[in-house]
Amino acid sequence: MTERFQLWIGGESSGATSGETFDSIDPSTGEVYAQVAKAGKDDAVRAAQAARTAFDEGPWPKMRGRERAQYLLKVAELVKQNAGRLAELETNDAGHTIRMSKGADIGMVISTFRVFAEIAVREEDEAPLTRSQGSMNYIRREPIGVCAAITPWNFPMQMAAWKIAPAIAAGNTVVVKPALLAPLTHLELGRLCVEAGLPAGVVNVIAGSGADAGEALVDSPLVDRVAFTGSTEVGRRIMQLASGNIKKCTLELGGKSAAIVLDDADLDYAVDGALWGIFFHAGQVCSAGTRLFVQRSIHEVFLAGLVKRADGIRVGSAAEPASDMGPVISKGQLETVERYVATGRDEGADVLAGGERAMVEGHDGGFYFQPTIFGGVDNSMRIAQEEIFGPVLAVIPFEDDEEAVRLANRSIYGLAGGVWSGDNARAVKVAERLRTGTVWINDWHMINPRYPFGGYKQSGLGREHGEVGFDEYREIKHIHLDLAGPNRARHPWWDLSVPKRSD
Repeated sequence: MTERFQLWIGGESSGATSGETFDSIDPSTGEVYAQVAKAGKDDAVRAAQAARTAFDEGPWPKMRGRERAQYLLKVAELVKQNAGRLAELETNDAGHTIRMSKGADIGMVISTFRVFAEIAVREEDEAPLTRSQGSMNYIRREPIGVCAAITPWNFPMQMAAWKIAPAIAAGNTVVVKPALLAPLTHLELGRLCVEAGLPAGVVNVIAGSGADAGEALVDSPLVDRVAFTGSTEVGRRIMQLASGNIKKCTLELGGKSAAIVLDDADLDYAVDGALWGIFFHAGQVCSAGTRLFVQRSIHEVFLAGLVKRADGIRVGSAAEPASDMGPVISKGQLETVERYVATGRDEGADVLAGGERAMVEGHDGGFYFQPTIFGGVDNSMRIAQEEIFGPVLAVIPFEDDEEAVRLANRSIYGLAGGVWSGDNARAVKVAERLRTGTVWINDWHMINPRYPFGGYKQSGLGREHGEVGFDEYREIKHIHLDLAGPNRARHPWWDLSVPKRSD
């Protein structure tokens, strides 16, 4: 029987006000996996009001950081205890391979809640008092208020943790709206937050469309802050809506990240790393290494090794442990990937590997595409400049370090990048010149919740993770206390009398 999922508003499970539902489709099979209550504008308002009441009248923002930390640690423990169910939901709802769901996803969620519990404890004390010219001054860092979190479909469980953990650790309340394509682990995390004993309304989760529930949240006067991960196009719309009452925003948007392979790199290691950078989660990663720049002196041999190993990647059902790469999220995304591959051919690039849908026995309705590599690519081509969000790699040769940096930076995006080299000093020099928020050297996709993540240029605003990400959820207040009061002479700047003019 198809499982049904409800919204979580004010600490209670709830259907949509309209009674509407929608289907969750398993990307591996193309079949209905679950049924979900579909939130509309009224439900967004209900959730925002629950979060507003919890912030204005509840105990959460008044708690000390170490008290809130205990709740975050409890959520992390419940995620660990429910790891099997969460992994199964992520695999069947979002198409994550079961290896990825059980490993990377669960591990990141637990780490994120634990790290922000640590930060909440460490940051609870106020800044030291200072005395100057008869006054005492100090700084308070306070929660912002009600936070709306709008998340994408590619890493649902991780994105939910990225948004919820820092917001509540800092004393805020939150309404989370996942993408319609993959809402299940968000709703399950909402249930676990209630089970962990968080006060009613601190964490609310509603699944609905961006046009209805999402825009209602961003536009609501009840909401003080918006955190969004998704496309640059939608990010622009969120900035427009948030400007109505000057909401604070963090936006983690699109990417077209450049991986640079220098001629002193370990070629076997760099080949494996480049494949990992693009084909992890079928390329549906905002920081995927979708542009691969290879120094011309090693270009041919490197490309041959890349194609050979790409042909050995096993595409299969996300639920099958032997699958190296699962499906893309939906039929629509599969068609988008096909259109970009056709565009690449039309632009004159050469398909060296893949280029077609993948057929998986017993899963004819699934949304599979072959790992695809283009050679003969110019950096100005659409396949080298536009975000495809699928398993498509563009390989481009370069002459020297200067050209590599210049080509890599020639993009509207600046989310991530990487350098493969046997010379750390050389690699660091190149990395420091890349206009991106994260640069990996001889690695890829390693995100540590203790260190900030975010983008330059049209890849976004602000940062997530670490103390930098924590501070995105706090206001800064300066308090000045006069120590002399009425016992001292009148402040000279208080004298509003106008000097008489002498003739």
